[in-house]
Amino acid sequence: MPIRTEIRDRIAEIVFGHPPVNAFDSETWNSLPGIIHAAGSNPDVHVVLIRAEGRGFCGGVDIKEMQAHPERITALNRGNFLTFKAVRDCEVPVVTAVHKFVIGGGIGICGASDTIIAADDAYFSLPEIDRGAMGGASHLSRMLPLHKVRAAFFTGGNIPAEEAYRLGAVEKVVPADTLLEEARAFAGIIASKSRKALVLAKEALNGLEPRDVDRGYRFEQGFTLEMYMHEDSQKARDAFVETGKTAKY
Repeated sequence: MPIRTEIRDRIAEIVFGHPPVNAFDSETWNSLPGIIHAAGSNPDVHVVLIRAEGRGFCGGVDIKEMQAHPERITALNRGNFLTFKAVRDCEVPVVTAVHKFVIGGGIGICGASDTIIAADDAYFSLPEIDRGAMGGASHLSRMLPLHKVRAAFFTGGNIPAEEAYRLGAVEKVVPADTLLEEARAFAGIIASKSRKALVLAKEALNGLEPRDVDRGYRFEQGFTLEMYMHEDSQKARDAFVETGKTAKY
């Protein structure tokens, strides 16, 4: 299974395990909201911990699927939107533990979560501009300042964990080999609190935010669809799948 849930000590761990890079197709993205909702609504769960096994946290969407089936973009868009919304709307706090690459949809999960614990080898990236897509800035803007987001978006560049920590996006940067231990310890502190208090706190904190990140992301997705209709979008996907490199324009 590409995604599994393990519950222990009032912590629900949602674990990504989809080799080689935890890049999900449209069907998998559309399965995630239900998994997240089930974990968060479980009365025995006080906190959700999202983590991953393998080479990196999340490679985003399956570009090969989109190259072969561009008509699935609306299903993919919906799966992404509902996944990130499920994270933010989760009844209890969501902690995300990341290592190595956090790309595309991985940014959406992190940006929608409540706290991020990062391995020292982690980096955040939105390569959409080189993949023929848009989207992700709404959630990255929940993590980082405006101009940092724009620089990352326009260049498709990487933001190392230490830089994200310096800018306040990451709660803690830890050695890669202690990530799971550190994330569980942090989640354990939250899990020790009253579930009722956590549910009310999460609802209150979401209500205090100055903008609606979900509406912002849905707005972005309109531009993703528009980009998918342009020939440059397919050219970008073909180049990535066939050569692993950025298309030349």
